[in-house]
Amino acid sequence: MKKSVLVLLLALSLVLCACGSGSGNSGTGNTPAERVPVEVGEGQIATFGGAALNISDLEHHDENATAVVYYTSDISPEGLMAIYEALGVELTGENIAVKVHTGESDQSNHLRPDFIKELVQHVNGTIVESNTAYGGSRAETAMHYQLAKDHGFTDIADVVIMDETGSLALPVNGGTILTENLVGARFGEFDGMLVLSHFKGHMLGGFGGAIKNISIGIASTEGKCLIHTGGQSHTSPWGGSSPVFMDSMAEAGKSVVDALNGNILFINVMNNLSIDCDCTARPSAADMHDIGILASTDPVALDQACVDLVYISEGSQSMIQRIESVGGSDTLEHGEEIGLGSRSYRLEVID
Repeated sequence: MKKSVLVLLLALSLVLCACGSGSGNSGTGNTPAERVPVEVGEGQIATFGGAALNISDLEHHDENATAVVYYTSDISPEGLMAIYEALGVELTGENIAVKVHTGESDQSNHLRPDFIKELVQHVNGTIVESNTAYGGSRAETAMHYQLAKDHGFTDIADVVIMDETGSLALPVNGGTILTENLVGARFGEFDGMLVLSHFKGHMLGGFGGAIKNISIGIASTEGKCLIHTGGQSHTSPWGGSSPVFMDSMAEAGKSVVDALNGNILFINVMNNLSIDCDCTARPSAADMHDIGILASTDPVALDQACVDLVYISEGSQSMIQRIESVGGSDTLEHGEEIGLGSRSYRLEVID
């Protein structure tokens, strides 16, 4: 992708964040509609939206895969707790970070505090975020803290904007683009991390899930610039090519997993499936039904499973077009190449 095209896309993203586009949602965000009962046959899963999907149709599902992705159609606080417990792994250490997106506005599709409260408090977690590199409501520490309060996150847990005190350099091992990843300096205070991601589309990444949440989501402002430009700039996110951005996200994500010595768990919530990121103040309305909640210890397997579910779901044409328009699979392919995780997975249904 030429520099001018990427600049145009990023500029459009800024406009959407500032002004909004599409019909958005009512602000209820993660309060799902009534479930539609579905008769499920052997080898099928029932999605929240009332459709039965064949597990065998998932491109990267493999009964013999080492990576396991757990699935529930129950999009509720109880379902969130159940999928966490299905992982069978407890995060260790006294200081556990919970990485969530605090949302650009009350119209964004970010995970709501009442939806995540029980799980956040179960792990005695501190909600963590980092400032943006493109302006908007989360560009500066003071207003980011205010937004987190306004959106109700400080009512359920302590909140830390990790780059309020600057950046911390993490080495990138095995990468081909980045040699270091700059995260918020307060990242170093935490022993482990629970990554709660709202899976959705993204203008530049194709989709946003676990890998984006631990790369762009944890990077400091200058770290975000490095990822966007493939290590060429600490001060501006403009000018990098799409493949470089995708691969840099995978490499930055690996540095975070390595720094935590694998003491990190991942959960993706597949509802309000707009083609727009939660950094958009008024995202386009979702064209497809809600699907469920997925969890894994492997972020590549988890994001791949979510993408595979999109591809076999009805009404997903706009999401597929968004993913393919920028080559979103590059992040997954490079993540597997550098050892961040596996694209092959075994889907386990816990319903």
